[in-house]
Amino acid sequence: MSTANIKPYSKAIVKLLKGIVEIEDVSWNDILLYQSEIQDYISVIGLELIIKKEEGFAFLKQMKLDDDRTINLTSRRKLGFEVSVVLIILRQMLEDFEMDTALVSNELYVSAADIREEVELFLPEKFNRVKFLKEMDTYIDRAVGYLIEAKRTDTETRYKIHRIIKEKITLDDLVEFKNKLNDYAADESI
Repeated sequence: MSTANIKPYSKAIVKLLKGIVEIEDVSWNDILLYQSEIQDYISVIGLELIIKKEEGFAFLKQMKLDDDRTINLTSRRKLGFEVSVVLIILRQMLEDFEMDTALVSNELYVSAADIREEVELFLPEKFNRVKFLKEMDTYIDRAVGYLIEAKRTDTETRYKIHRIIKEKITLDDLVEFKNKLNDYAADESI
């Protein structure tokens, strides 16, 4: 087998196809150096290279066709209401963290207890809180990719909220979700 077609950025493309590439990854410099070549290569299959230098990661995103659809290279899975709530909470926590100019760190670390506490503030009064909170660890586990396990002890696991969540859940999504929660609460009070 000939290796003549292998490009110097081939490993970077493979890493990107597998998921998010962080600044610490050995492929990061190749992604920056061969950005246009990588984009040309992946555009053939309807993908777009997104590099967030200031955030320290890169990923691939499906391109939108003229009718705002994609070519369905990857399957979309519904997360369910509960996991969506957790992701919205994580996004809001990151937004609040970034607005706090007094902080020294640029990474937000949270525990399951922190997430649970924030979720309780969001849930409408008549929502089945007991069941939701009982299953919280399961919902947190499903948030893989947005939460990265940073430290585990016997009593607690700490996670880093990955900044890719800002790409997947926009500020408009946050506002829309809050409006839906308010509508839900208003409907339940009638």
